[in-house]
Amino acid sequence: MADASGGTLAAYRALLGAQARAQTAYRTSFAIDLVGNVGSTVLDVLTVLVIFGVTRELGGFTLRETMVMVGLSTCAFAVADLLVGNIERLPRYVRTGLFDAVLVRPLGALPQLLLMDLPLRKVSRAVFGLVVLVVAVGSAGVAWSPARALLVVLAPLAGVVFFGSVFVATATVSFWWVDSGELANSVTYGGRDFTSYPVTVFEGWFRAVFAYGLGFAFVSYHPALTLLGRADPLGLPAWAGWSSPAVALVAAAGAAVAWRTGVRHYRSTGS
Repeated sequence: MADASGGTLAAYRALLGAQARAQTAYRTSFAIDLVGNVGSTVLDVLTVLVIFGVTRELGGFTLRETMVMVGLSTCAFAVADLLVGNIERLPRYVRTGLFDAVLVRPLGALPQLLLMDLPLRKVSRAVFGLVVLVVAVGSAGVAWSPARALLVVLAPLAGVVFFGSVFVATATVSFWWVDSGELANSVTYGGRDFTSYPVTVFEGWFRAVFAYGLGFAFVSYHPALTLLGRADPLGLPAWAGWSSPAVALVAAAGAAVAWRTGVRHYRSTGS
């Protein structure tokens, strides 16, 4: 059992090493990719700053308070996109039959797919997201305590698991509907944008579905409220800020069920 486990880990390390060598073979090109990949994330943050150029508050929150939410969201999404985001290529793998080759190997299908095209150039996005989070919580006047120090670590990690689960769950739709990429993007990237703003700026069914039906409110909004020591204007209790790990675990369990169901449904290319 131990030998088999060690052999599996060695195979995964070999896949990761091969990807790293391939992507860094041309160092200048890789360095340019690293810098260029920060661009879209920088623009997301600048968008929020531009909005506050014409208003002092957004949904009842100041710029510094909103930036805590932006930091939590940006950090979590960037890391999840680095580790899991390339699962978006699953429709192409299903269409071309590459997924067949993945299934016949004596390794887990999902880890193989995640390691096959791991976008190391996105490391710069993850680093930038972490910087935004550190600067945001450092300038927000947080009254630090051991509990809040723990939360500022747990919340981004839970966000990574949550966004990673969303990536996997939406990608599995391609087992039934190959051209589902736009639908998946509307949830993953739409969810990222949703979590960059206070939930209070949204209303009605849209807020109910995205914030609480899908759980996006627990990625950044509620943890930020707890870090800032603010009561929820929508009336949820203070403990909601600590719910992000539980919500992330539920999302991960749902994604796992969706993935297993999709793989069982898969009937080879052309199905």
